[in-house]
Amino acid sequence: MGIKQLYQVIAENAPDAIKTGDIKQQFGRKVAIDASMSIYSFMIAVRSEGQQLMSDTGETTSHLMGMFYRTLRMVDNGIKPLYVFDGAPPKLKSGELAKRSARKSEATEAHEEAKETGTAEDVEKFSRRTVRVTREHNAECKKLMKLMGVPYIDAPTEAEAQCAALARAGKVYAAASEDMDTLCFETPILLRHLTFAEQRKEPIQEIHLNRALEGLGMDRNQVCTCSLFVILWHDYLEPIPKVGPNTALKLIREHGSLEKVVEHMESDPKKKFVIPEDWRYQDARELFIKPDVRDADHPDCDFKWEAPDVEGLIDFLVKDKGFNEDRVRNGAARLQKNLKSAQQSRLEGFFKPVARTDEEKASLKRKNEEKIQDQKKRKKDEAKAKKEAKAKPRAS
Repeated sequence: MGIKQLYQVIAENAPDAIKTGDIKQQFGRKVAIDASMSIYSFMIAVRSEGQQLMSDTGETTSHLMGMFYRTLRMVDNGIKPLYVFDGAPPKLKSGELAKRSARKSEATEAHEEAKETGTAEDVEKFSRRTVRVTREHNAECKKLMKLMGVPYIDAPTEAEAQCAALARAGKVYAAASEDMDTLCFETPILLRHLTFAEQRKEPIQEIHLNRALEGLGMDRNQVCTCSLFVILWHDYLEPIPKVGPNTALKLIREHGSLEKVVEHMESDPKKKFVIPEDWRYQDARELFIKPDVRDADHPDCDFKWEAPDVEGLIDFLVKDKGFNEDRVRNGAARLQKNLKSAQQSRLEGFFKPVARTDEEKASLKRKNEEKIQDQKKRKKDEAKAKKEAKAKPRAS
């Protein structure tokens, strides 16, 4: 899902764009979270003995367990989450969705076969690949959020595009998703790993778009930027064979626009790159430039945090889904304390950020280039040493 290897491109060319830190560093911030992506990850990760969690009646509860406890973790750390759910997918995505459905069907067959003849590892591997998020799962998570007092909204299409629109308008500090293509919808800040389990010990990644574009040399050229994203975006388009992240960046820097890159590929007598048939890059780029989102001041984007409905949570999670009552009541008490109390303002809220001067940008670019050269040299030296070690005759 999303843009493959975009993180690698940014890390190599704009390392200053990526900050890592503890969840506590997000204290006092409102964050728009891609709910659909989160639910999917919970259904894969929240498991027992290789299987999804189930209620006594055989209903899946992994998504509710993940949503309840991961949301509590955020609220405990002073974060105010807003969940954004996917709407109808854009028509351009129908081909990719059909492929995913076919892969799920293949995985389901393989899972059934593994249960008969395979190992426990095979059973778990194929079980994860069969995961589907249904309308019922989404509806249950929305019901849970309402009972917890945590707001949610429905996006017209892609949740990450709506999250980005809210972040651009300043209604939230950042968009949170594991999908790197959230950056392509121009969220100023992308948070990754925010909904991960505490046990994974994964630091929160905070990726700043303006710094990423500066490092990529695209800070003032939206057409150029979108062209790079489109080449790397495999959710909507077939990948161009032999075009990885570094090649894509090189081509865009050399030719300046996707039209000129396509023209270069088609006119190359050596036919080094072959563009897939019906490669609708103009349509894909339009989805970035003009995504189907609601304006931040739209009534549907009006949201607030409220006190939890404690007895409602008990009825839903304990009586209907078999959760532990003491844990649910403890969680509700934490919600009451943290969501209704006035959040301490962050110091940065009292100051306006100062834009970098051209000299500072040039200095930063030079430092990034030096880092990249050092990394390449170190890799080259390591490869050379490894090769020499292999070539040495072994002692008898």
